[in-house]
Amino acid sequence: MTGDDASRKGQIAVEGDTATLTFRRILPHAPELVWDAIATAEGLKEWLMCSEARIDGRAGGVIEMVSGAAGYRSKGKILSWDPPRLFEYEWKVAPVAEMPLGENAIFRYELTPRGGSTLLTVTYRRITKQTASGFLPGTHAFLDRLEAQLEGKPLPDWRRRFGELLGEYPAWSK
Repeated sequence: MTGDDASRKGQIAVEGDTATLTFRRILPHAPELVWDAIATAEGLKEWLMCSEARIDGRAGGVIEMVSGAAGYRSKGKILSWDPPRLFEYEWKVAPVAEMPLGENAIFRYELTPRGGSTLLTVTYRRITKQTASGFLPGTHAFLDRLEAQLEGKPLPDWRRRFGELLGEYPAWSK
């Protein structure tokens, strides 16, 4: 892994039965362009594989999605809405086979201007410990897709990329 690869890798902090995942990416695009990709139904469609998305763009609004390779149905309240700087919402998913407890997490996207670029900080809080290990390579793969979308390049196949990244995020237990 090169130094650049290491800086793109997500970090995990375990807190009892839950975990916080954090990713930081510097994207060579203005915050407004990144915002459109992460906070609009049209922007989420490709990189996050959203077959359905409804975003009531305001603090207190509702966000509903069917997203990801598995088509998880989520619904939650928008906790922070400050375009093009901060988007934070509840990610609530009912129990499914791979997430037997369901999820009641908080997803946060912070965009910080850096000259002509944007530092994107993605923080997923309150992910169940069981789910977190799969979310590390999964989120990394989704962020690779986001970068390709912003660059106008073909998006990497999520399943293949997830498989490639598994070795970078070995399973952990405690």
